[in-house]
Amino acid sequence: MAVIKPFKGIRPPQDLVEEVASRPYDVLNSEEAREEAAGNEKSLYHIIKPEIDFPVGTDEHEECVYEKAAENFRKFQEKGWLIQDENENYYIYAQTMNGKTQYGLVVGAYVPDYMNGVIKKHELTRRDKEEDRMKHVRVNNANIEPVFFAYPDQDELDVIVKKYTAQTPVYDFIAPGDGFGHTFWIVDQREDIDAVTQAFAAMPALYIADGHHRSAAAALVGAEKAAQNPNHKGDEEYNYFMAVCFPASQLTIIDYNRVVKDLNGLTAAEFLQALEKNFVVEEKGTEIYKPVALHNFALYLEGKWYSLTARPGTYNDNDPIGVLDVTISSNLILDEILGIKDLRSDKRIDFVGGICGLGELSKRVDSGEMKVALALYPVSMKQLMDIADTGNIMPPKTTWFEPKLRSGLVIHTLD
Repeated sequence: MAVIKPFKGIRPPQDLVEEVASRPYDVLNSEEAREEAAGNEKSLYHIIKPEIDFPVGTDEHEECVYEKAAENFRKFQEKGWLIQDENENYYIYAQTMNGKTQYGLVVGAYVPDYMNGVIKKHELTRRDKEEDRMKHVRVNNANIEPVFFAYPDQDELDVIVKKYTAQTPVYDFIAPGDGFGHTFWIVDQREDIDAVTQAFAAMPALYIADGHHRSAAAALVGAEKAAQNPNHKGDEEYNYFMAVCFPASQLTIIDYNRVVKDLNGLTAAEFLQALEKNFVVEEKGTEIYKPVALHNFALYLEGKWYSLTARPGTYNDNDPIGVLDVTISSNLILDEILGIKDLRSDKRIDFVGGICGLGELSKRVDSGEMKVALALYPVSMKQLMDIADTGNIMPPKTTWFEPKLRSGLVIHTLD
């Protein structure tokens, strides 16, 4: 049973939303944020990437940088660039990419649900990244950016969403850079708010799609506050953190590909011969080749594309982890042939989100930066949910969700 609640969102006025809204903190570096925020004092980057207000080269983990985030958050509210709603609401956030729209409900997710496994994970988190976001939540006493959840489709929620999305939205804009549409409505009728709460209460689980570190940080800070409050009752606002929840059927996971700097001492011919042990290798020529099905891979090497199809017996379709193409490629190519044991730490490998296109893979190899590229067939939402339901963890760099949530449309305070 998933517990959620409405909250008094802190939002930009309608005429300022495009100036305030930003990409998430973790999809761009400090230099890129500095460039995107140039000349715009209202950009949310001043809160989520506050190092841009310091000289170039300032460590983003300095205490003064976190303090600047809180200072800027107060400033935004004082100047009226962010204003808190008077009543507790749910919100609907729609994203449109390539003509396809997905509709998410913005809710307060329950910290104990994260701790007891009702909110299910599929990735490991790193403590240093958790601590960074925990400091950010603590100093602002708020979830400035949302996390991205999926839920099992439910007709009752679809009806409520359709009711509100038939109305004029509060925000409706095309984001610069990515060209994706972002649209936003407020669910403010009491009977609909209650219906949303009850619909989630009937769900056995929610699933983290994107934002494992933000989810962990938000939940851990909430738990900290509970432990520190001698009068803790369980209904305080810090018991909840902000999530945008989408029906699983509306979400698309795109490919997350690999590029490697060398062939581990092998020649190209020796590498291709080594692949024959576990894969059917077919040369495809110079035109981009895209994997066509599960267990089929695309390889780019020395100006040519190859199709690799895993041979029967090299994978286990009854194992939720063993069936994944990221597992097959990690074990049989990256580890066994190229000697890459740890995807999280090995400096010889890099990862390229499918949003960049397969042309980015050949570009990085042709430039001489990388030696070989490997493209994978994307994971399905069913695979992700099966893995989370069985308590398993996906290998690193398995899923890439697009479009990313825009930050700054609404903020949740822990007061």
